[in-house]
Amino acid sequence: MSVWKAVLLGVIQGLTEFLPVSSSGHLVLFGTLFGLEEPDLTFDVMVHLGTLLAVVAALRHEVALLFQGLRPVKPGPLGEQVRAGRRLLSLLIIGTLPAAVVGLVAKDFIEQLFASVSFVGVALIVTGSLLWWAEGKVDGNRTVEEMRPKDALEIGMLQVLALAPGISRSGTTISGGLARGFTRSEAARYSFLLSLPVIAGAVILQIEDVIAAFAGGTWAPLLAGTVAAALSGFAAIQGLLRLVRHHSLRVFSYYTWAVGLLVLILPRFII
Repeated sequence: MSVWKAVLLGVIQGLTEFLPVSSSGHLVLFGTLFGLEEPDLTFDVMVHLGTLLAVVAALRHEVALLFQGLRPVKPGPLGEQVRAGRRLLSLLIIGTLPAAVVGLVAKDFIEQLFASVSFVGVALIVTGSLLWWAEGKVDGNRTVEEMRPKDALEIGMLQVLALAPGISRSGTTISGGLARGFTRSEAARYSFLLSLPVIAGAVILQIEDVIAAFAGGTWAPLLAGTVAAALSGFAAIQGLLRLVRHHSLRVFSYYTWAVGLLVLILPRFII
């Protein structure tokens, strides 16, 4: 893979991982338009590492609080921080469990879905419809600090849908947050934090392949893709957090509907 192709794929991954538009759907679209083959597993892990770095940088205060939660509880203000960190950590674990369980049980079935371009197109349209529905629920003012385990579980159950290609992970989790009465910005904040265990788990499981690739001298495209994903992912997180404070998410509904139709129609003309 050339460095420029790695940068392009890294930017696509970084932007679409956090915007509610589906990274898998866009990789299918760009692959159809420009003949970009699906990246190998090692490259895929590295661009996900880039998006992990983006979340850590953009939400560094929340990430620091999570690490505080790993410390023993002591009396005083520090103890309160530790308890807050543990509470946030437990909410992320609860929100991650449904997708982790279903992903393991239905792994083969899910992998088959990635072979269907038509399915991705339909799934993108579903993503847009979910966002449209959730935007109609925007009347709450709850924050992540007020989140209960039941909220995290229901948002996590919606995240199961995002195991299918074309269904946006951030789209499902933000929609779940809105449906539970959270503000747009707080729903987005929890969605981004919820990506941490998913992305970190994928990187850790494939770390040996990454080390082997660097040892084999193919470090340039891997590094370029990682940096591109980190920078574009950081920009996507910051941009979405600013956008949702004052604007509707339905702009992404129009976009995913259009991209979904494009994915369904384009192969007919190209073939």
